[in-house]
Amino acid sequence: MLRNIDPILSPDLLHVLRAMGHGDEIVIADANFPASGLGPTCIRADGSDASEMLRAILTLLPLDSFVPDPALTMQVVGNPDELPAAVADFQTIINATADHPAEIHSLERFAFYDRAAKAYAVVQTGERRFYGNIILKKGVIG
Repeated sequence: MLRNIDPILSPDLLHVLRAMGHGDEIVIADANFPASGLGPTCIRADGSDASEMLRAILTLLPLDSFVPDPALTMQVVGNPDELPAAVADFQTIINATADHPAEIHSLERFAFYDRAAKAYAVVQTGERRFYGNIILKKGVIG
């Protein structure tokens, strides 16, 4: 155990967060997300939901302040303007926790999958809410 690090951040996840560089992306995914088949390293966190994982990661990971969209979610299929409960929760967490709070932007479902396939890693949570997926772009610490 270490002090001041959320215990849901596993050793493998801490290694990934530390190894990522500026501009690298990490996906926090729900239980239905096809994480293992996408290609990036998949870190399982089945006992956590996406919101608590987002909060824990943002205590360590700086959001990129050089891009307009350092946080991306998946649009609701057939209703891209709908705001899922998970996404509303993500915005509240980003506003309260991120070093650089930013407005969440969204991508069409397959564009989200394509972006996620290029991520540094995917953290697959046990999140059961629909559209409980978010991509974060790592920033810098000055």
